[in-house]
Amino acid sequence: MKLTILVDNTTTAQNLKAEAGLSIYIEDTETKVLFDLGESSLFLENAQKLGINLFDLNYIVLSHGHHDHSWGLNHLLPFYEQANTKKTTILAHPLAFQSRIKENKEIGLNIPVEKLNNAFLIQKSTSPIWINDRLVFLGDIERRYKYEGMHSIGTITTNGRVEADYMQDDTALAYKSNQGLIIITGCSHSGIGNIVEQAKEVCKDTRVHTIIGGLHLCKPSYEQLNGTLEYLDKTNVHALYACHCTDLSSRIFLSKLGNIQEVSVGLTLEFLA
Repeated sequence: MKLTILVDNTTTAQNLKAEAGLSIYIEDTETKVLFDLGESSLFLENAQKLGINLFDLNYIVLSHGHHDHSWGLNHLLPFYEQANTKKTTILAHPLAFQSRIKENKEIGLNIPVEKLNNAFLIQKSTSPIWINDRLVFLGDIERRYKYEGMHSIGTITTNGRVEADYMQDDTALAYKSNQGLIIITGCSHSGIGNIVEQAKEVCKDTRVHTIIGGLHLCKPSYEQLNGTLEYLDKTNVHALYACHCTDLSSRIFLSKLGNIQEVSVGLTLEFLA
């Protein structure tokens, strides 16, 4: 399995740009997956510079419905509408498609599902979905650890009801490599410990080799940050690529683990099946 960072908050390559968002391109044998799309058309621009074709994807997976992970769909949609063939599936938790408001602004997916239906197959699931024999969409993440995944951001509207938004749609991908699990996260609103535990159960493997993605540690409480450190230490993660919504002070704190790796746009990682 090979993955490439198309969008992150940081870039070190002179010809690649960054924005506050995340997008990861994943290839595994014949399977091609775009995990999140950032906020703008930047993922398309960076993909082109990296020689990556995003117009023959098998899946587009949304980690959750926030703007910095889903609004890039506005820029990909016209190309798939012109192709006039529904061979690409958008896979997400059902709540990823709902309206979300923060400080009187829409921060959720801003394309009607009806319009997406014109170009894509839509698959909504709260249960795990195996994309291929080794790559799995984790579905609804059980909130096991009370120090994480318990904070709301703005509101969400479901069935006409406006409620505090605890990002119940936040999910992740897991890949079964021969070295252990590769966990790929968007923001980890549901909590990285909760995500990893679910991945272990779904994949029936307790070995965690690599975690890559956002950990949603933005000015976290000490309880959350220390709980995360203790959990990851106990889990014996080989490599931690904490990016996007993981602030500098949190990365410095987690560096005690001795496995923090640098992440920037254009980073490519490969793992043996």
